[in-house]
Amino acid sequence: MSLPNWERKVRVFLCVFGLALSVYALHVELSRESDPDYRAMCDLGESVSCSKVFTSRWGRGFGLVQYFAAKDSTLNQPNSVLGLIFYSLQMGLGLSLSNKAAAFLVFSSWVSVAGSVYLASILAFVLGDFCMVCVSTYIINFALLYTNLKRRKAIDGMKEKTG
Repeated sequence: MSLPNWERKVRVFLCVFGLALSVYALHVELSRESDPDYRAMCDLGESVSCSKVFTSRWGRGFGLVQYFAAKDSTLNQPNSVLGLIFYSLQMGLGLSLSNKAAAFLVFSSWVSVAGSVYLASILAFVLGDFCMVCVSTYIINFALLYTNLKRRKAIDGMKEKTG
């Protein structure tokens, strides 16, 4: 049993790109916290500033964790750390051909897309900002959902053929 060759290549590309963006976002946030004058490459203007977004209350725990855990709690991690976990899981579980792994990939992709829609609305309507790094991760999350849905369908098809 094997999946189409494109699926693995696309998954690796999307996950590596997502990991790189997450590492960069974490770097920007930590640099900005230690040096308020730090200017990131993605800070192009007043309303095009990723560091403004990453250091906002919505840049940690989706702005929601602070309601049930302290602001400095270990549960209230930067969204970029959640991205590192998500893209690592997507990459690792993408190696498995099991139905359970495929189901988890699809489920976690739906969660990431819901988070992307939520954060995009915060970006547009609350912060009034444009974050190239953020929008890029939203696109990656939608592309991973599409890839995972195709994978799930292919695995279901392989299982039907084998019995």
